[in-house]
This record gives sequence, C-alpha cells and structure tokens, in this order.
Amino acid sequence: MTEMTDKTDMIAGRTRAAWIDDFPLISELAAMRELSWFNPEIAGTAEEGIADVGLTEADIRDASARLKRFAPYIRSVFPETSVSAGIIESPIAAVPNLASVIGERKGVQMPGSMWAKLDSHLPISGSIKARGGIYEVLKHAEEIALKHELITLDSDYSVLDSDEAREVFGRYRVAVGSTGNLGLSIGIMSAKLGFKASVHMSADARQWKKDRLRSHGVEVVEYESDYSIAVAAGRKQAESDETIYFVDDENSKSLFLGYAVSGHRLAGQLQAMEVQVDADHPLFVYLPCGVGGGPGGVAFGLKVEFGDAVRCIFTEPTHCPSMLLGVHTGAHEALAVQDFGIDNVTAADGLACGRPSGFVGQAMGRLIDGFYTVDDDEMYRLVAEADGAEGLKMEPSSATSLLGPVHVMANAEYRERIGINDETFANATHLSWITGGNMVPEDEMASYIVKGNSLL
Repeated sequence: MTEMTDKTDMIAGRTRAAWIDDFPLISELAAMRELSWFNPEIAGTAEEGIADVGLTEADIRDASARLKRFAPYIRSVFPETSVSAGIIESPIAAVPNLASVIGERKGVQMPGSMWAKLDSHLPISGSIKARGGIYEVLKHAEEIALKHELITLDSDYSVLDSDEAREVFGRYRVAVGSTGNLGLSIGIMSAKLGFKASVHMSADARQWKKDRLRSHGVEVVEYESDYSIAVAAGRKQAESDETIYFVDDENSKSLFLGYAVSGHRLAGQLQAMEVQVDADHPLFVYLPCGVGGGPGGVAFGLKVEFGDAVRCIFTEPTHCPSMLLGVHTGAHEALAVQDFGIDNVTAADGLACGRPSGFVGQAMGRLIDGFYTVDDDEMYRLVAEADGAEGLKMEPSSATSLLGPVHVMANAEYRERIGINDETFANATHLSWITGGNMVPEDEMASYIVKGNSLL
C-alpha cells in the first residue's frame, strides 16, 4: 500500500496507509467482520499488570467502605435495595441451557460451566453503570456533605434523605456525557440526592432512556453527532462553571474503582455456589466494552481478587471496536474507529464509543487477555436465545458477552501460551457479564426477541 502524504489522510501523525501497513488487523476491523485477537503483550503475572494501573487493593477497599457508609441512605431512597440492606449488587446464575443452545448453533461442545453475572438486574438503572456511575456521584456527594457538616464519617448517612441535604446539593450540578446507561445511573442518583443533573447524549441513544431521565427531572441535552462530541460538550460546560461536577467516563479513577468493588463480591458469590477458582480451575470472564471504564474497572477488581486464575476478555461491536483498536496499536485514545471508515453505528448503543479511554487502555492493556467482535444480527440472535433458553432479558450489547467461550475454544495457541491444557480448560468456569437490559420497556425488548428469532 502506497503511503499518502495528504494532510487530510493523517491520523495521529501518520498516514492511514502507514497505520494499516504496520497493523494489518486494522483492515479486518475496517471491513466490520467478526474476529478475535488475543493480546501477545499480556503481563507475565497479574501482579506485574496490576502495577501498571496506579491503583491498589487499598483503593478498592476504600471504595467498598464508602458504599457501605451510603448503604442506609440508598436503602432509604431506593426501597428496592432493602433486601440487600442498601448494597447495590447483582446475582449470578448458571446458564447450562443457553450454553447448549449456543454450542449447538455454533457446532461446538461448550466447555466447563457457564454462568451469567446479571448486572442487567442491578437496581436503579438496570445496568453495570449502576456500579461506577452511582459510586462516583456518592463520592462527590460525600465530599460536599462533609464540607457543609451535614455528616461525619461515623454518621448514619440516611440523614442525607432530608430537605436540608437536598437544599445543599441543589446548589451544585452534576453533568455527564453518555450513550445511555451511565447517564441513567448518574442522572437518577444525582436527582435523588438533590443535585441539578445534566446528561449529554447522542441523538441516536435509546429514546426510552432519555424519557426515563426526564421523568426524574434530569436535563437531557442531545447532539446529532456521536458520543465523543456529547462528552466534549459536557466537559466544556463544566469548565466554565465551578459548581458543575463533570463525570468523565474516559478518564475517571472514581468510576473505575466503583466497578472494581465487584471483584471481591463476585468471589463471595462463587464461593457460595461452590465454584472453585484457582490455577487448576481458571475463571474466564467476558465483558462488553464501550469506552472501557466499566469492563476495565471490573477486570481490575477481578485481577486483584483472583490473580492469574482469572482471564478477562473484552467484547465489542464490529461497528465500534475502539478499545481493541487502541490496545492493539498502542495508540489508545489517539485513534478513533471513524479514522478507518468504521461507522460507529450499532444496535449495541451502550458500546457505541468511537474513541476509547486512554486511561483504561494504558493502565489495563497488559491485564486484558483479548478481544472479540460481534455483529448486530448476531447480538439479536443471542438476545433471542437467552430469552428462549433461560428466560433472561438483556440488551443487544449485553448479549455480546455470551460468545466468549466459543472464541477461547477456537484458539489453541492462546490457551497454550497462558499455560492452560485441555484438562485444566475442562475445569474452567466461564462467566458472561450481562451489562444491562432489565429496564428496557417490554415492547422494545419484545422487538429485540422477535428480530433475533427471525434471524435464527
């Protein structure tokens, strides 16, 4: 391929042709075909990779403690969390029937045991974003409440469910750029506390999400362009007003830690289900990825908890493989999928982020074992199969995680490289992280299932 020198063809200081010459995988990504790529640069040990992150187990414990302090408040304002005493957590469920259905369609014998982590059923927003998004808002609220002497660290935080507290919080704004689920979590939580909340969204985000936000008194600002433009606009607004706190999904360590708390909690859940995780019984976790904050934070928490016994693999739409592109090239946020003609238009609206998080890509690059991509039609098939086989309702973006075992099985070189032989692999547990879907309106969910069944 001849290198072009036209400045309009320059991407991050190099021509498009030069990028493709050095990284031929980009051509396959640009064709928007399903593929997998297993990272040859993963750390030799989890400990080595964790050192890249700049955060520690102590940071996760601090985040967990903050969530416990807020539990009485959460229980007070969201009665649906009473059963968990105000702790926002989702169940896990074995999905053997779904594993069989997928295996039969793909012509493979699914290995080990297959589970689903049902963040689709998290209270408040019905998605993984209830972890990081709500945590970040609570951390900000705690700082303000301490400053205004509404609480001490030893207080019963349910006192924040008061007109006095809402009046104080009402002097401040919270803003975020979102494709949908993060906006739901942050907007609803912020409004409940009393903050004035703004969510900047691309126009093609799901209408029901915009409607739900507005029903909670949240301002929704729409942009014809994609997610990155909405984020940039929200960030700019916050820069001009010191009362606005902008939640930066691309770079926030607070969001990241809110997700990371899930690692220790999952360990307890697996133990309760008598699922063993160690060198002889590895755990493979498949995480849908948009800008990268959610799966990156969860993967960090899992690595801290399980070390080398867990392997984290990210999944992205064929129409938006931004984190794969960033990690594969090492260019991270310097590249956007649109630079290579990938349209960033996908049924997986929660993953439609054309430019990945630079923080997550660089911090977590050596802890992510690999990536695979899924096209929109396949997402709908998986949505229908999950409903038919297990009665599980999920968004198309969530369904991408269900194909993980198929890709790992197909790559013997990867398994050999990480030292997992056939016997060990047969003992593996596979966990698909179902990142959202429980709050999708019934008629819309029904349309997903009808479409999926029509494609089977």
